[in-house]
Amino acid sequence: MSTDFLQIAGKTFVVFGVANRKSVAWHIARTLEEQGARVIYSVRSEARKKSLETLLAGKPVFICDVEHEGAPARLAAEIAAAGHAPIHGIVHSIAFANYSEGLKPFDETKRADFLQAVTISAFSLVEIARAFKQHLASDASVVTIGISSLLVTPDNYGYMGPIKASLESASRFLAKSFSADPATREVRFNIVGAGPLKTSASAGIPGYIESYLYSEKLTLRKRNLATQEVADSAVFLLSPRASGINATTLTIDAGLGGNFYDAEIIKLAMRPEPPVGAGGNSKFQ
Repeated sequence: MSTDFLQIAGKTFVVFGVANRKSVAWHIARTLEEQGARVIYSVRSEARKKSLETLLAGKPVFICDVEHEGAPARLAAEIAAAGHAPIHGIVHSIAFANYSEGLKPFDETKRADFLQAVTISAFSLVEIARAFKQHLASDASVVTIGISSLLVTPDNYGYMGPIKASLESASRFLAKSFSADPATREVRFNIVGAGPLKTSASAGIPGYIESYLYSEKLTLRKRNLATQEVADSAVFLLSPRASGINATTLTIDAGLGGNFYDAEIIKLAMRPEPPVGAGGNSKFQ
């Protein structure tokens, strides 16, 4: 009896976004390899490739800086020329925001910062999909890493909130666009909506530690996500076992999105306030 439940053994996947051992992309790639898949790595620069020599020793590694127009097309051509096609899946785990000047009100967002971030973090998915379209297997799966809620407005996330919304919308429109072509009708695009994670990228967000600890209190289990839990969900979406899921966000947040009225959080938030009805001081009277 076959034990290859995910049916990805022997298939080829391109993973964008490995920065170090803490990266979501690395956890996804490692899990794919554990399941017998072949992973092709795309990193942003020669310097990044050099820093990953030990981690990615003996693995196929290519360079693609998605900030530069045409880079994904060149990458796709290089990968195909190296004999790695067809590609059965793509992982898009790329994001960047310039927080070098610290936190600012959203209305003070600089045009250059916003356009740079949206190019790298969202539009890159469109360019990558277009570049690899002719090299994809007929039932390929493309997965991008988003956030668990596009409705929240954390002060320290700033303009990346709207950019993640753009990424999620782009994924759905790509699913619709590819479905119009008979050759790519079965290709799927999905988003993993991840809750707060302990990654190097997250550490670059101002004030992230406090937000991370607060989110942990909101999870139903009182324990934040492990990066591997997000990776496991992504690998499932990449597999044929998720063939019926398309243009969808799979939210992975340990329940925090529905637990705003957690008793512990309410108690902590109201601690400075007098009890309702005490001494006529209640603001509800």
